[in-house]
Amino acid sequence: MAKKETKKAAAKKDKNEEVQGGEPALNVLAQYIKDLSFENPHAPHSLRPRENQPEINININVNANPLSETDFEVELKLEASAGEDADTMFNVELTYGGVFRLTNMPEESVAPAILIECPRLLFPFARQVIADATRNGGFPPLMIDPVDFAALFQQRMAEEQVKSQMEAN
Repeated sequence: MAKKETKKAAAKKDKNEEVQGGEPALNVLAQYIKDLSFENPHAPHSLRPRENQPEINININVNANPLSETDFEVELKLEASAGEDADTMFNVELTYGGVFRLTNMPEESVAPAILIECPRLLFPFARQVIADATRNGGFPPLMIDPVDFAALFQQRMAEEQVKSQMEAN
């Protein structure tokens, strides 16, 4: 009987260590469409066959907001348009969000986890929403190429460093 109590005590001790200082973890608590807009301003004329491929512009942005000490809302904003001005075929804007919990994460790893790993997890779902919206709008599905969120993060950090240097001068 003493062995059973020892096993229970050991299991309880392991569980307490997990909560207090175990392995770093990133959990997805929720993901959702926060805002979706699709415009086909020149339909049905925009749906006719064309000789040339339209110019497609895609912008991607990542924002994050703390909800608590461990929980963060991450928003992946995608904007895409095909054609230009009077020849615009479509505009689609999507803000796809997720709530993530980071536990036992070293301080220096929090920003990269939030701005690289979280959008990397959201991207395939946001990509599918964009593809479905353009297909449902009468066009071939827009399949956005994979995104290097690490490069976007490094670019953002470099821009912030330049900005803070300029403000210091």
